[in-house]
Amino acid sequence: MQIDTAAHTRLGAATTNFSDVLPKPDSDLAVQSLKDPYKLDFLGLGDAAHEREIERALVEHVEEFLLELGAGFAFVGREVHMQVGGDDFFIDLLFYHVRLHRYVVIEVKKGKFKPEHLGQLRFYLAAIDGEMATEGDAPTIGLLLCQTKNEVVAEYALRDENKPLGVAEYQLTESLPENLKTNLPTIEQIEREFENPGRSGD
Repeated sequence: MQIDTAAHTRLGAATTNFSDVLPKPDSDLAVQSLKDPYKLDFLGLGDAAHEREIERALVEHVEEFLLELGAGFAFVGREVHMQVGGDDFFIDLLFYHVRLHRYVVIEVKKGKFKPEHLGQLRFYLAAIDGEMATEGDAPTIGLLLCQTKNEVVAEYALRDENKPLGVAEYQLTESLPENLKTNLPTIEQIEREFENPGRSGD
């Protein structure tokens, strides 16, 4: 599966600040643990799917998602409850990386990356390090998955950040070759077929 999805070309391609905020060799290992883009076509969702739908489908297909994430990731939970100062918070997707010995928070955002998306993720990292991580755990890593990103905007958003954060794209559907796109019926054509069933004897 990793060969079919060209995983080797995507490893280490996420936009991160790991080399600035993590010591070597941890920073190199952390960089190589992330991809860009993540191929989530196994979820069977279209590009219009909402964030909660994607998160729910990732949990339902957690085995395939772990394969896509790569070696070392262990699933902790979805909507993981944390109480900070008496307030309740729920982390979208929480993993633990057994080789890096650190938690990994994954946030899914629909649409294009915006710098303000990092605010909530930054808080979750601080909360896990302060409330959940033990003495043997390294600082938590955050990964923001979005449908598209402007590389320059992402790099600037991470430039002065002191928490280890990464930004990568996800793909819900495989891109079709142009010759197939022109030969396949559109959604509208398929809907019209169902609205106008064929004549008797067809």
